[in-house]
Amino acid sequence: MSAWVLPDYIADVLPSEARHIEEIRRDLLDMARCYGYELVMPPLLEHLESLLSGTGEALDLQTFKLVDQLSGRMMGLRADSTPQVARIDAHLLNRTGVTRLCYCGPVLHTRPSGPHATREPLQFGAEIYGHAGLEADLEILTLALDSLKVAQVDAIKVDMADARIVQAVLQQSPMNTAHLTQVHAALAAKDSSELRVLTKAAPKSVSQALQDLVQLYGDAQVLDEAQRVLPDVPAIREALTHLKWLASHIEGASVSFDLADLRGYAYYSGARFSMYAPGASDALARGGRYDEVGSVFGRKRPAVGFSLDIKSVVGVAAARPLRAAIRAPWGEASELRSAVAGLRKQGETVVCVLPGHESEVDEFHCDRELIQVAGQWVVKAI
Repeated sequence: MSAWVLPDYIADVLPSEARHIEEIRRDLLDMARCYGYELVMPPLLEHLESLLSGTGEALDLQTFKLVDQLSGRMMGLRADSTPQVARIDAHLLNRTGVTRLCYCGPVLHTRPSGPHATREPLQFGAEIYGHAGLEADLEILTLALDSLKVAQVDAIKVDMADARIVQAVLQQSPMNTAHLTQVHAALAAKDSSELRVLTKAAPKSVSQALQDLVQLYGDAQVLDEAQRVLPDVPAIREALTHLKWLASHIEGASVSFDLADLRGYAYYSGARFSMYAPGASDALARGGRYDEVGSVFGRKRPAVGFSLDIKSVVGVAAARPLRAAIRAPWGEASELRSAVAGLRKQGETVVCVLPGHESEVDEFHCDRELIQVAGQWVVKAI
């Protein structure tokens, strides 16, 4: 095998796509700043127990692991930034009030999430710590929508669920971890037959509720049907009320519900959402409430957030025009070099054409040129 062949699902990003990714990255960070979010930059790797404590098996399986040659301890390359941001909130900032944080950086996955996915997503996300009310959930939902819109993604669909619903049903029939994992997989696959087998020993009310959950997906009528058929317990009543309230405040996107949805990582503890768009093979953004995520760091705080992979977003976002630029001749004359420097100082992109390369195409749209007129260097439209 050639030394320059990259691993499966790892790829170089070439100029056109890289330009698109970078423009969206800047727009997303600007959008988060408009909402009052502060940027943090967690490290790419850290001690494994810090990355994985309380996050569930899915994140463990997605994490590359290695031995630190300095300490001999196991380390991990992050597969998700949320546990790191929770650690920053708990231990480094340690604020008493509301904290809004955002981040943007690469994560690494041991396996791709889908047939066309990369194992090196560029993850952007935003999180609120310190507010337990639905106002924080709605702010994150709105920011996630605005983030996709500023990236020029159209026809967004928001699919909603709540982790408390499945948890409340399963609490009535305790199961070991392996059995619980199988039940979760059957729910995600909407496999009613497998659920019947897995819940054969469970109380009939639990088995029936799980069968009902598989069918509870669709428009807002799903919430009324869930209220009618699911167990009448406080956690489920509260979850359905919260979903109704959040959905009623969503603007600029269609809304649906899938009450058996358990995709994503195990730290979710309340209302959660996934956002889709035409042309995307999977959700473009996922988020929700995860109040338990800081517990392993000794500071349990209300928390809600979302994340997305900019590389996936680029695949469905509208194409962007090339950046306008000025074409200039190459030369040693001080007047020419001074004119070029002055234009760049003003924020213009000036591409100096090297001798013999006058007709080459690049990633800029040269709609003007720097020419000499009556001994002065001036910019003229092409």
